[in-house]
Amino acid sequence: MLRWVDLPPVWLAGALALAWVQARHWPLGLSFGGGWADLAGGLLVGGGLVLVALAAAEFRRARTTIVPHRQASALVTGGIYSRTRNPIYLADLMILAGLVLYWDAVLSLVLVPLLLWVLERRFVIPEENRLRRTFRADFARYAHKVRRWI
Repeated sequence: MLRWVDLPPVWLAGALALAWVQARHWPLGLSFGGGWADLAGGLLVGGGLVLVALAAAEFRRARTTIVPHRQASALVTGGIYSRTRNPIYLADLMILAGLVLYWDAVLSLVLVPLLLWVLERRFVIPEENRLRRTFRADFARYAHKVRRWI
């Protein structure tokens, strides 16, 4: 049961809940001001959703698992994965940042680097270690060619 709770969407949902509560109950008179935040927030959320869809399509094409704690049967390097090794985690950060902007949750901006830290420590590094052990030289070439984030 605990393994299913320790998944990136759960961490994202927790951060989103905190941001929403902060914006709703403790805005402290702070604001991003203007419609630019709504536009930027919408673009970030939309871009994040597109990244998730592109990444999921690559996993499906490769017939490997998208679940972080499971062993991959293939090294996914095509499509969006030729630009970033972690498009889904990048999408999580974009969605969080976008909704923080849209909800005008100024104090919750701190959740973006905090979520980045959690995702990197709990998921990215262990996943890359598993891929490194399983795909050895192929993963080394891929990691050398494609950056972790952008």
